[in-house]
Amino acid sequence: MILSKKKWQVERPDATLVQALQNDLQLSSIAAKILAARGCETPAEAESLLNMTEASIHDPFLMPGMTEAVARIEQALEKGEKILIYGDYDADGITSTAVILNVLLDLGADVSFKIPNRFIHGYGPHEALFREAYEENVQLIITVDNGISGIEPIRVAKELGMDVIVTDHHEPGDELPPADIILHPRLPEGDYPFGELAGVGVAFKLAHALYGELPTHLLEFVAIGTVADLVPLVDENRYLVKRGIQEMQRSLSPWVQALCDVASTEQAKINEETIGFYFGPRLNAVGRLGEAAPGVHLLMAEDSTKATALAKQLNACNVERKNLVKNITDEAIALIEADKKIGDSFVLVVAGEGWNAGVVGIVASRLVELYYRPTIVLSLDADKGTAKGSARSIAGFHLYNELAKNRDILPHFGGHPMAAGMTLPMEHVDELRTRLDAQARACLTEEQLTPVVHIDIPLRLDEISAEAIEEIATLGPFGTDFPKPVYVLENVEIASMRKIGAAENHIKMELTDGYEKLDSVGFNKGHLQDELTYGTKVSFIGDLQINEWQGRKKAQFMIEDVQTTEWQLFDIRGIRQTARWLHTIPKDEALFIAFRPETMTYYQSLIGVSIMVVDPTLSNIDQSDYIVLLDLPQSIERLEAILQQTAPSRIYAHFYMPDSQYFNGLPTREQFAWYYKFLKNRPAFPLNMHIADLAKHTGWPLEVLKFMTQVFFELGFVKMENGLTTVNENAPKQALTEAPSYKQRSQQIEMEQKLVYAPYIELKQWFDERLQN
Repeated sequence: MILSKKKWQVERPDATLVQALQNDLQLSSIAAKILAARGCETPAEAESLLNMTEASIHDPFLMPGMTEAVARIEQALEKGEKILIYGDYDADGITSTAVILNVLLDLGADVSFKIPNRFIHGYGPHEALFREAYEENVQLIITVDNGISGIEPIRVAKELGMDVIVTDHHEPGDELPPADIILHPRLPEGDYPFGELAGVGVAFKLAHALYGELPTHLLEFVAIGTVADLVPLVDENRYLVKRGIQEMQRSLSPWVQALCDVASTEQAKINEETIGFYFGPRLNAVGRLGEAAPGVHLLMAEDSTKATALAKQLNACNVERKNLVKNITDEAIALIEADKKIGDSFVLVVAGEGWNAGVVGIVASRLVELYYRPTIVLSLDADKGTAKGSARSIAGFHLYNELAKNRDILPHFGGHPMAAGMTLPMEHVDELRTRLDAQARACLTEEQLTPVVHIDIPLRLDEISAEAIEEIATLGPFGTDFPKPVYVLENVEIASMRKIGAAENHIKMELTDGYEKLDSVGFNKGHLQDELTYGTKVSFIGDLQINEWQGRKKAQFMIEDVQTTEWQLFDIRGIRQTARWLHTIPKDEALFIAFRPETMTYYQSLIGVSIMVVDPTLSNIDQSDYIVLLDLPQSIERLEAILQQTAPSRIYAHFYMPDSQYFNGLPTREQFAWYYKFLKNRPAFPLNMHIADLAKHTGWPLEVLKFMTQVFFELGFVKMENGLTTVNENAPKQALTEAPSYKQRSQQIEMEQKLVYAPYIELKQWFDERLQN
């Protein structure tokens, strides 16, 4: 039995709808399932999603303030006014800055940009930077991906005589900034058709309006910012990203090739995962560690030499960011494991002096993945006496609302249900942990503390092919509100498996349903070979990929999680070298059972853990998930009693047996008759002296002769006095099977046949019958 630490929640698309999508659109069953699971209720809806056109783009002038914004910028162009683009330090802000820079430079503007430093200025408009702009004779400020909450700095800018256009997509507050114009897709008085644009999406709308036509050359920026900011990939966002990816795949922009080079990816294969895992993190990294301006310079680079140098700079920042995240995560885990008060809390609050405040949000996410509890990671500044950091939550714990209950000790915070940022006095960190723990215990149940995996595409092996996987790629881009499918293979069996990799820490399997077979690979899952057995029904969740080798494409399943509710039999019979099987057993969790004291004596030093010798009443045997049967029991009934007592989910069958009787078998009646006649014809025969010669004469094993003699003695057919054997002709007639040694040998042979020499499938069936009962 292997149970996942996560709860699997399998959802099954409507079969009738899936069939209709297959038939009408000529799709594979997998593609049809995905579309049905993503909310396409008719073939027509699916068709429009698959074949989006430029008509999906809404008129930019539907956004309130767009007409006025275009007029004010055109005025600045006519008068030669200095324009400042005020951006943000993440990938969305950097790409937003690049979009407006491109359009204004194309239109001949006198334009520059500023991006606040995360550590000096913090997020959004900053009065000092606006005053700098005034000193530089800036007359018009355009914010991108920020500004909707910058009330006081924008008020200062207006007092200084500068005009301000805010373009933003973050949640508007009750009070709007005193800007001249605000471009926002979700303003209360607005009616723009789609409110989920990223910051770069809003900037693109302004560029579209200024150009007077769709600026397709800017779509590659829009794709990066939109994917990196995790906004919903629906409506026009979907078209913008899809077209943007296509533009990047064939782009001549030096920065695209430079990013591909440092990320070791092919330009023609760029997709949303390339952006999310390779491009976005590198653009984000510079802003997390310091100045974000190099990210803008990269996107604006006009020659490959400059682009390559800047891409390498971003890459180095990303490597440094990864190391910082790893080091802080390791330190945070050490704190959690060492301090029971921290580790037992329902809300993990960890703090460390000097931790980089730019990466603590990533660390918090890692800790949530590991512990599945709401988590706050704080960087302590002893000089200022402050703790600054980020938080991530889980379903059921509304982070913003719960933090809001602690305003008396938490003066500065902001966020939403699943993420937040905050600054508080250092002396209140422990108090905040205590309060949040109590709050979480009041609203979180044990069930809510178990992570849930939402699985939406159950698969059969006969549905999976390289062609079907290639078709799935055409359904993209996948992302927020149009998530990548999570596939499940239910109740398949393992046809073969082996560990792979230099350290043998990965696994390659062949899965089967009895008819079809499918290759599968599990990275960092080499341990599964020691936890799974053949003939067991197993379920896997994961992803589908194409393995291409020497021009041949083959489907394969990438294993992410596994579980089985069936018990498992691990066959280690006949492996004499203990080292060959001992490492496959979780020794700290397993119960090693010996039925004979001599077995314990033999194995104790070899195994290195305590061995339980079964006592007659089984009083020393408790329930155990994993049992190791080191030797054969004295009887089948004894083994059946052990199975009932332990109720195992995993059995390791070794059945060490130094004195096998199976191949010697039982002597025939003819052999017994011949031996009896031999002894009868030789009264007072010195058996002990000549039994070896007799064995050589008959060709029977010496052990068999000794056994037959024992049977005769037990039944009274033969007696021995002074080393001489004599046949007792007056002994009562009895069947040979009545002799205790005959019964014992017969039972021994039967046990060996069933437990030691039976094929694996028969042994598994034997245990199955008893465990089911």
